[in-house]
Amino acid sequence: MLNDIYNKRIIELAGNIPRLGRLPDPDATATAHSKLCGSTVKVDLKMEGDTVTDFAHDVKACALGQASSSIMASHVVGSTASELRELRETVRKMLKENGTPPEGKWEDIKLLEPVRDYKARHASTLLTFDAVVDAIGQIEAKSKLPATAQG
Repeated sequence: MLNDIYNKRIIELAGNIPRLGRLPDPDATATAHSKLCGSTVKVDLKMEGDTVTDFAHDVKACALGQASSSIMASHVVGSTASELRELRETVRKMLKENGTPPEGKWEDIKLLEPVRDYKARHASTLLTFDAVVDAIGQIEAKSKLPATAQG
């Protein structure tokens, strides 16, 4: 039942999204869009080495996209690239393969577990994770360029 996915805690997360806006000088910007529902999440990321040092996002999404973006924004700074890639895969498996939700600092994602029964909602729930991993990939690709090519 849809009330299972739009519970009080999801609505609270969606209504209190930290780090909204844009960074003035991000290392990378990535946008993820769901064609199915029209939701869009744009993230700005700064990294030092392998670790996220700053984050901001513009979230134009349904309550589920807002809730997952809220969880991401609460914990992304200080996270590593490999941790965030693993997180995206864990959330994808949780939704699509009945995998277990993450634990530790990301345990709030378990609130999104009922979404697995609503395939049409998977894309909006995954937007923030996809955008963050995309931005990390952009930053890593830039760091591999020769200094003269970075301009």
